[in-house]
Amino acid sequence: MHVTGIVMAIIIGLVIGALGRLVVPGRQPIPIWLTIVIGIVAALIGTAIAGAVGVADTSGIDWIELAIQVVLAAVGVAATAGFYARR
Repeated sequence: MHVTGIVMAIIIGLVIGALGRLVVPGRQPIPIWLTIVIGIVAALIGTAIAGAVGVADTSGIDWIELAIQVVLAAVGVAATAGFYARR
């Protein structure tokens, strides 16, 4: 992963966090900044997973990589919301 890949993962992570929050049903009692951080982490991990599987470099939009990132963000948002609900 190069520097441009990391920067793009961070930018895409902003959107991924919002999509992950939309996928999770119900209200999530977590701040928006934490959603963005979860999206950035999910984008970075999703990019690494897609690279390991071999679907990161395709012509056009990498739909499989995007799906992996959104699923990871949704899991992260749901887990974090569950933690915040117990507090």
